[in-house]
Amino acid sequence: MRRIALLLLAASFAASLRAAGPQLSDGDAREYIARFNAADNEDIATTIPNSVAADWIIAQAPLFDCPKAIFEEIYYYRWWTFRKHVKETPLGRVITEFIAPVSHAGPHNTIACAVGHHLVEGRWLRDRALLDEYATFWLRSGPNGGPAPHFHKFSGWFAAALYQRALATGDFSLPLELLDELVADYRLWEAERLTPAGLFWQYDVRDGMEESISGSRTEQNLRPTINSYMAANAAAIAEFAERASRPELAAEFSAKSNDLRSRFHRTLWDEQAQFFKVRRANGQFSDAREAIGFIPWMFNLAEPRHAVAWRQLRDPAGFWAPRGLTTAERRHPQFRTHGVGTCEWDGAVWPFATSQTLTGLANLLRGPEQEFVTREEYFETLKTYANAHTRDGATYLGEYHDETTGEWLIPEPKAQRSRYYNHSTFNDLVITGLVGLVPQSDDTVVIDPLLPAGTWDYFCLTDLPYHGRQLTIVWDRTGERYRHGAGLAVWANGSRLGQRSNLGRLEAPLPNTYTN
Repeated sequence: MRRIALLLLAASFAASLRAAGPQLSDGDAREYIARFNAADNEDIATTIPNSVAADWIIAQAPLFDCPKAIFEEIYYYRWWTFRKHVKETPLGRVITEFIAPVSHAGPHNTIACAVGHHLVEGRWLRDRALLDEYATFWLRSGPNGGPAPHFHKFSGWFAAALYQRALATGDFSLPLELLDELVADYRLWEAERLTPAGLFWQYDVRDGMEESISGSRTEQNLRPTINSYMAANAAAIAEFAERASRPELAAEFSAKSNDLRSRFHRTLWDEQAQFFKVRRANGQFSDAREAIGFIPWMFNLAEPRHAVAWRQLRDPAGFWAPRGLTTAERRHPQFRTHGVGTCEWDGAVWPFATSQTLTGLANLLRGPEQEFVTREEYFETLKTYANAHTRDGATYLGEYHDETTGEWLIPEPKAQRSRYYNHSTFNDLVITGLVGLVPQSDDTVVIDPLLPAGTWDYFCLTDLPYHGRQLTIVWDRTGERYRHGAGLAVWANGSRLGQRSNLGRLEAPLPNTYTN
């Protein structure tokens, strides 16, 4: 508790150096958090208890205001649930996937499957040391100071997430410190999972996507998941090596990334289905389109010609369902045929997959022109995702739910372990998608909101840590909401950096003053 108090004090000092421009009261945030606390029996003790949740969130996270209460409520709910997963250990703080103990976890109830989500969501908190400790845990908590033994129990995008985190903070010191460990980790994945064809194989359960239509717990299938992750990890390592002035290592890993990307384009793109798909161990494509086919866009690994895959997103026979995006196309004869309650990925809606797909969709929408999806699809999907956070009339987050009723599918008593399931992003999608902060590798700020024109008259995100500054991002169509002028604007550390009259791309250099 003393450490929490010190963190709150430091964050309060940083907040005193806020950027000029509109500021939000923390009253709405406290009201939401009080409601969440009142509905929670807090039967499992966590490092940051409900009693200090409001103070912790207000000290650590940006404040958010918009016309739709559901977006505000779930924004604060997701920070409220995220802090439940922060756990103090003798090796530093870690972030858990389940707050209840689970049998497949490692020390301190840690699981590698969701690490990428944790790093990307948590990058918007002011306490940078939290993710430093967590990332270091995975690479240095094992025997003789090596990686955690359960790190490779699941595939993931660890290095790529560290890169995304560094784009938000502007600080590459941690991944450069861990560079040799990241290289060794990649080479170990090559030893364990790289095939003679130059692609990686994985069981669906080791992707965290078990009981899928295309997958297997025993066959060594080539999957869009692990191959996208490893191409992105290699690209991130190349960037870190370049910054570390190790050009030969940078060239090696850049070549690895480019070669892997080229190979999975040739091997995992089904020209007939117009989709990235699993290629089974027998060499044949799976006959199912699945949401994992959108993952290459999560890391900007697809080509413009592949954008045709996204016409399946809005198709009711594809992935578009009343209560969310399905994990397999609804037209497939095996859709939702594997039962209920054993973590099936045969079509039900998983926040895990929804957040991956929305991240990819944001990249697509900011890329070359295409005719298949628009910002309206992004907004509608995010709104449906927000509305899914309910169960029995109360705010809730679980593992997966029915695509037509919205009912969460893990039955009691197992559902008790699934409460507050920390295996997806939401707030990162609000910050980088809806509000539109596009993190950069240099000291510039780029705002490109995915909010469709004419949808909202206003939004405001304040005290957002970015490259050692604190940003305020505002959309005020008439100027009457926040009284700082009409249009889209961004402030940093007392300076208005830029403004435009309508929603669109806004780019400006950051000031030289720092606050954190």
